[in-house]
Amino acid sequence: MALSFKQTKGRAQKSSVESYEYKDGENVVRLIGGVLPRYVYWVKGTNNKDIPVECLAFSRDKEKFDNLEKDWVPEFHPDLKCSWSYAVNCIDAKDGKVKVLNLKKKLFEQIITAAEDLGDPTDPETGWDVVFKRVKTGPLTYNVEYTLQVLRCKPRALNAQEIELAAKALPIDEKYPRSNPDEIKALLEKLQASVDEENSQSEQEAVKELG
Repeated sequence: MALSFKQTKGRAQKSSVESYEYKDGENVVRLIGGVLPRYVYWVKGTNNKDIPVECLAFSRDKEKFDNLEKDWVPEFHPDLKCSWSYAVNCIDAKDGKVKVLNLKKKLFEQIITAAEDLGDPTDPETGWDVVFKRVKTGPLTYNVEYTLQVLRCKPRALNAQEIELAAKALPIDEKYPRSNPDEIKALLEKLQASVDEENSQSEQEAVKELG
């Protein structure tokens, strides 16, 4: 279940869902609907591609690890650790489309803090545009900082077109439905079999080249 900004504490698939692409410099989005709290593992698939697999030990509703459901990933990949992966629908100011904003933890914490004074950013009448900057701080992918431009986050009622977009948007928890343990296990078995087959084919090709 997606949570409102007043409910969420901010802590601890492949699909056709369109995600927001962070760009260097200024970014402007309007958050709509609830926040989806979850943790995911990034499991290696074929072609060395990482696949997000939800950690079922983490409760979306409670926002904590309650271990009430079987978490199969550690049994298949004991070296993997799950990571924070909250998401929310947003309207991209650049093209006016509804997209999934896969939140960055430090940015989300800044939004939560700002919401204490500015109110719920997702409210259609009194909410505010989230304006932030993305700045590269080094050569590596993770060398990035996100800074909320609080003074530019002014309250603004959604216009008629935005209200229609928000009404038609598929809720975030329906875009990312929670799988059950049996489904997760079946997926992991399938991924493991695919990777094993791919590795076997690579070994056979290497043997042929040597022969």
